[in-house]
Amino acid sequence: MHARARVRLSENQMSQKNSVNRSLKQTPLYSLHKTLGARMAAFAGFDMPINYPTGIITEHHHCRTAASLFDVSHMSQFCIRSSNGLAEIATALELMVPGDIQGLRLGQLRYTMFTNNQGGVIDDVIVARVANHFHLIGNASRSKTDKKILCDKLPANISVKRLDRALIALQGPKAEEILVRHVPKLPSLNFMYGNKFDLAGTQCWVSRSGYTGEDGFEISVPANQAVEVAELILDEEEVKPAGLGARDSLRLEAGLCLYGHDLNENITPIEAGLHWTISRRRRAQKNFPGAHKILHQLIAGPKQQRIGLQPEGNILVREGTKINDTNGNNIGTVTSGGFGPTIGGPIAVGYITKEKIHMGAYLKLRVRNKEIKAAMTSLPFVQHRYRK
Repeated sequence: MHARARVRLSENQMSQKNSVNRSLKQTPLYSLHKTLGARMAAFAGFDMPINYPTGIITEHHHCRTAASLFDVSHMSQFCIRSSNGLAEIATALELMVPGDIQGLRLGQLRYTMFTNNQGGVIDDVIVARVANHFHLIGNASRSKTDKKILCDKLPANISVKRLDRALIALQGPKAEEILVRHVPKLPSLNFMYGNKFDLAGTQCWVSRSGYTGEDGFEISVPANQAVEVAELILDEEEVKPAGLGARDSLRLEAGLCLYGHDLNENITPIEAGLHWTISRRRRAQKNFPGAHKILHQLIAGPKQQRIGLQPEGNILVREGTKINDTNGNNIGTVTSGGFGPTIGGPIAVGYITKEKIHMGAYLKLRVRNKEIKAAMTSLPFVQHRYRK
């Protein structure tokens, strides 16, 4: 190929790349990411930071030992209100999710999911009871779907508003020590509770929650104040920025599900090991989508189950890798995999047909026409350190 043709190809590729970038949404912290030298990439329709100059592994370890700041503003945030009060909203939401929404205390958060009539997970969400409304956070890739479900199924007098707010996560064992310098009343928050606090002169919703397995906080802040709040926290010596790469390796070690990979509309909460999200009252009521199948699986057991895998050697196992038994029979598929920096080696999560295979037993993974032994393990790989 002539040099001029190579130049043209590069220009065309650059034009296509720029066109793609222009079509991506930007979070309120986009300019800050660029200033900090982030490597950006498309994720769920947003131009998001994958990592910063120090790299994913350094960011991962820093979160485990100190505190890291993540931009998770791509997540959708909804405000749900009713002139008839919160009880009406809670009752209506319970017709869409198997979680106990009526039992939420003021400021409490609940992890639950929208389910379909076959018991599959449409999206996993966080629902919080605030003073005069419910705050719901869902996955970016399911934002339109979540809003449609809420608008179609809630009574007409209940309003659903997509919030123009950023979401910032401060995660790590030093998170409270750092944030309390700016929010003196912060220690009163227990895990999965939130409250309104002033940060950088603006009112934020701060919850003790996260997606890393570490203690930490998620801060919902008006979009136009997001940079100021993020910079305030980053000015603390112990805090470093972290991107989606470290967020993924942290959640994988913590055994947490990623929607679109470990959860989808064909996987039930019971198959995913999320039976603990369904209270005794909700099981007795049987009035959420897919209740018949989900409750049957609670009694009889699911036909497939989510498991952890620790492959031998140093070959990384990725989504889609086939899981075979010792006789070479295919019994499942990997749904998430990568390197676990805390573990010091490859780890993976997948689904297998529920057979008499005990924890610690070895299975076989086929990676690039090579068989790798992997021990079947319980989850999580790294114990959670939430403050209870």
